[in-house]
Amino acid sequence: MFTQTHRRILVAPLDWGLGHTARCVPVIAHLQARGHIPVVACNAWQRVFIEKTFGPIEIIDLPGYNITYSRWNQYAQAGLLAQLPGILRTIHAEHQWLQLAVQDQRIDGIISDNRYGLYHDTVPSVIMTHQLQIKTGMGSAADRTLQKMHNKYLERFAATWVVDAPGTPNLGGELSHPQTLPRNAVHMGLLSRFANESAGNESGDIVILLSGPEPQRGELEKILWAQAYSIERKITFIAGSSTATVPHHIPAHITYHAQLAGAALLSVLKNAGLVVCRSGYSTLMDLVALHKKAILLPTPGQTEQQYLGAHLHTQGIFYCTPQKKFNLVHALSATQQFPFHMPQLQGAYKIYKDVVDEWVGGM
Repeated sequence: MFTQTHRRILVAPLDWGLGHTARCVPVIAHLQARGHIPVVACNAWQRVFIEKTFGPIEIIDLPGYNITYSRWNQYAQAGLLAQLPGILRTIHAEHQWLQLAVQDQRIDGIISDNRYGLYHDTVPSVIMTHQLQIKTGMGSAADRTLQKMHNKYLERFAATWVVDAPGTPNLGGELSHPQTLPRNAVHMGLLSRFANESAGNESGDIVILLSGPEPQRGELEKILWAQAYSIERKITFIAGSSTATVPHHIPAHITYHAQLAGAALLSVLKNAGLVVCRSGYSTLMDLVALHKKAILLPTPGQTEQQYLGAHLHTQGIFYCTPQKKFNLVHALSATQQFPFHMPQLQGAYKIYKDVVDEWVGGM
């Protein structure tokens, strides 16, 4: 039964690949476990994922940012900068949208995952992000300038929930632990829908797990499919797109899925000996939660993924190599000598519950 202590909480993940939506899953599940009512604001493809994960749940439509990456690495950063005016328009539009949604949906609190327009003057609103320090790829002066601008957006919210462990060890390095924090920053720990899962019966199988925006997802699919075809090891190939074209001939050593989610994805990952994937932050949180070795291929032009891949490679946690001229045989050989030191971060996957409870309790 609904009581005054049960709150209606708007949860709005960014539509930048599946990661932002996936990492909201434990937050949504925790709100439900506490008797609150999450109202998820998302676009059409995010809705499919949320409904598959939770079944019946309140969902309202909210257009996305529709970020794309250039096919060519040397123009990727310029391509993202060219989209900045559109991003700023979307931030303004979603802020206007929120004023009506709060009234229509009787919203008591707002959790935005990297959606900068979803702050409110009278309804408690927080923003989740792991990237406080923006890596522009254009030098430290540009990074500092953009960080100051970024902090102004973050400080419009009552709190900035930083998705990483507080202190060391941590996962995000300089991204989540810069020298200067926003005034409202709270490290909420790590988030993974797989955090409470036990270890699987690990095999030597390779799992190729693709994700992220087009056209780069499709470009990497072509590269990895051509190379996986001739590898004489069992491979599960997950293209990561509902619109992926199923190959005409699939050799016996490859199991192919256009998409895989939920329990089916968990089963494949738990039993994997090695994962080949992007270095998206949500994927990294899942890998650490499941104690999985991985070869990381950062998305060309996405400086955040390039930093994370290089940082974790230096730490000996994951093996990272560029997409350009990638050779799967050579990478598999190199991993034989790589340490794969898994960080001790399991306690970090529980911190968010106290952070969420304290915030809701203060309403």
